[in-house]
Amino acid sequence: MTQIPKDRSVRLRVMPEQSNDYRVVVFGAGGVGKSSLVLRFVRGTFRESYIPTIEDTYRQVISCNKQVCTLQITDTTGSHQFPAMQRLSISKGHAFILVYSITSRQSLEELKPIFGEILEIKGDIDGIPVMLVGNKCDETLREITTQEGAELAKRWNCAFLETSAKTNHNVKELFQELLQLEKRRTMSLQLETKKSKSQKRKEKLKGKCALM
Repeated sequence: MTQIPKDRSVRLRVMPEQSNDYRVVVFGAGGVGKSSLVLRFVRGTFRESYIPTIEDTYRQVISCNKQVCTLQITDTTGSHQFPAMQRLSISKGHAFILVYSITSRQSLEELKPIFGEILEIKGDIDGIPVMLVGNKCDETLREITTQEGAELAKRWNCAFLETSAKTNHNVKELFQELLQLEKRRTMSLQLETKKSKSQKRKEKLKGKCALM
């Protein structure tokens, strides 16, 4: 049996992250609908039952500086059991979505320390896209008004939107607006694709007269 010499160290090679990834991190208390928003956007589906998330990552192809880029969306845990994982997500994130439920004042309160941690780790959010999102706006039993959410977003110097993953209200708009907040790059959910032959043929025929 061959033995490894004691003076030889074993190094683990860490694969470098792809530079064309744009990382969006979604934070919020358990049950506010973080996963529902992400799944509605990425897959167009809505899940009625609540399943707690530890951390899931979803990918969507987008346009970045007129090139293909991967939008990497990290759906984080709603509990406080993994502080190291939370800090790592913040340090690696390019943009942040902070979700609360309009039916739960407590869920809004739980975002405050998370926002404080983003400030602490990033140093300054000036130039970093951050969206405060009031989800479940289809519900009638409100605990937080639209005005309250908008005022808090103004104090935090971030954007604000109310959404409903259930009815698909403002879900696509949420991610569109977030990407538009990115000033260092030109980003869009729409990819520029080459016109198909049938489209070109229709354009050529457009405006021409046919003899009957």
